[in-house]
Amino acid sequence: MTTEPDWLAWTRELQAIAQTGLAFTDNPYDRERYETLRALASRMMAVQTGADADRIDALFARETGYATPKIDVRAAVFDDGGRVLMVREAADAGRWTLPGGFADVNMTVAESVVKEVREESGFDVRVRKLAAVWDRTRQGIPPQSSRAARSSTSAA
Repeated sequence: MTTEPDWLAWTRELQAIAQTGLAFTDNPYDRERYETLRALASRMMAVQTGADADRIDALFARETGYATPKIDVRAAVFDDGGRVLMVREAADAGRWTLPGGFADVNMTVAESVVKEVREESGFDVRVRKLAAVWDRTRQGIPPQSSRAARSSTSAA
């Protein structure tokens, strides 16, 4: 089993923080800070790979919106009585759904599920198994803009 170098995970995380910050801020001073952070991540990547920093910065700049591996995770949480946990989905007019949301950079699917359940319901859970993986583009779900993604936070 090979593991990636620390610098790669750190650079990817810095770029993700910058990308997400740029997607959500309306403050020009914060925008400047996030652009500086993205440039720092580009320079770090360039030093470690020998690639051109401007080219890497251009690649990073093309990624917009909430930085995510674009994986949505959902949890089927059952109590001892066999009841399933549901939460209201803010982005879907308060309809009921399984707790979940986008997985975060550098987190496994299982870690992301645990985090989402805790954030949306307050419950601490453990993952027993992966039930399914679907490609949202094949499920008829339209693409989401970064502004729409901002309002999709679920609440318990």
